[in-house]
Parts: sequence; C-alpha cells; structure tokens
Amino acid sequence: MNKSKQFSSEVRERAVRLVQEHRGEYPSLWAAVESIAPKIGCVPSTLLAWVKRAEIDAGQRSGMSTAEAQRIKELEREVKELQRANEILKLASAFFAQAELDRRLKH
Repeated sequence: MNKSKQFSSEVRERAVRLVQEHRGEYPSLWAAVESIAPKIGCVPSTLLAWVKRAEIDAGQRSGMSTAEAQRIKELEREVKELQRANEILKLASAFFAQAELDRRLKH
C-alpha cells in the first residue's frame, strides 16, 4: 500500500484558490474539483476536503475551524497533564498521611 502524499500548504492553498476561481465554470463544486485535482496531483476527495476546510475557516461554511480544533486539542492535552499531576498529588498525599500515622503510632 502506498504512503499518502504530503502536500505543502502552498500547494493546498493554490489548489483551493483554483477551485474557488473556476467554480462558476462547472455545473457543480464536485465537477470543478474533479477537473482540477489531477492537475494538482491529488485525488478529488482530498481536494474537496481542502476546499471545505478553507470555507469553514473563512466562515463561509458551518463547522469547527482549524483554529478551534487546535485550541480544543491543546486544552485536551492540558487536561490530561493536570489529571496526571492530580493523581501524583493524591498518591503523595496518601503516602505522607500514612507516614504521619506510622510516626504517631511509634511514639
């Protein structure tokens, strides 16, 4: 199985711009995408996803923007980190509480 191609952001932006500029020359968005995708060297479904993502980011289509998705990813990472820190603090607290009980019982 072939590894998928990685396209630079410049290529993606150019491809999306081509679709947006020539969209009116085709009966549908899909027809424009099918015509332009081979010129870029990608499959139509990939180009369509880029176009939809650009429209969402520009506020022309409903959905979660790239910036919002990135912020959510950062917050989820922070939550995991805080949960790990909280677990460590709970374990340390239990350890020191037990040590204090042991110290009191010995006196």
